[in-house]
Amino acid sequence: MSEWEVYAVKYADRNTRTRADSFIFDDNHDAPHAMDYFMWLLRRGAEVILVDTGYDAGEAAARGRPIRLDPVASLVPFGISPEDVSDIIVTHLHYDHAGGLHLFPNARLHLQAAEMAYATGPCMCHDTFRMPFTVGHVCEAIRRLYSGKVTFYDGEAEVAEGVTVHCIGGHSRGLQCVRVRTQAGWLVLASDAAHFYENFMARKPFPIVVDLQDMLDGFETLERLASSPGLIVPGHDPMVRSYFPSSLSPDIFRLDAGPERDIAS
Repeated sequence: MSEWEVYAVKYADRNTRTRADSFIFDDNHDAPHAMDYFMWLLRRGAEVILVDTGYDAGEAAARGRPIRLDPVASLVPFGISPEDVSDIIVTHLHYDHAGGLHLFPNARLHLQAAEMAYATGPCMCHDTFRMPFTVGHVCEAIRRLYSGKVTFYDGEAEVAEGVTVHCIGGHSRGLQCVRVRTQAGWLVLASDAAHFYENFMARKPFPIVVDLQDMLDGFETLERLASSPGLIVPGHDPMVRSYFPSSLSPDIFRLDAGPERDIAS
């Protein structure tokens, strides 16, 4: 089979953060540190798989975190309507990754069983763990489950030929990365297994974490799965836009040919 095209779509950003928001025990904790928000699209001929959905204007208003691009509008340059999306890999159920599930009514969700258990279990009694979730998004995943449109995985699994998911945990208990066969080799969409290149390259954990060992071990998993470090794509790093070329629109970046220059170590 042929390789997949992979695109990162930037739909929001937050430029008022500091390094303390991104790294545990960072010496330069009060320095500015911006964050981008991405969703991803895999395409091979007529096959399309969406990886995460971003969040919509309602969620943006509720959290005071504006979006630049609505999840549905983000697919217009690809010629894809929301009803056309048949499969969504949900890396985890945090608001910025699952906040647009309701916009894609025909899609089957591909989710780690551990993530559903986490988002609906005793850990949600704690405000700290509950904060990155929104109950409506979790309920949408449950509604999809009761309509027979959820496939659960327990660890490593193949979603489609050339596309596999791998449970990492750490940031969220059922967080999964996505490994995709591309023309440049095996590319790994880390999602929040590494928010930034610095997380995995310098072994510096992100502060929102349920299991720190899983997060640290996950950095090694990302490196094992990717054909090269440059093919690990972090979930929120603005540097992605510097390493990969824009395509179709200024907010869309093509990943499958690999980075245009070496990833800084």
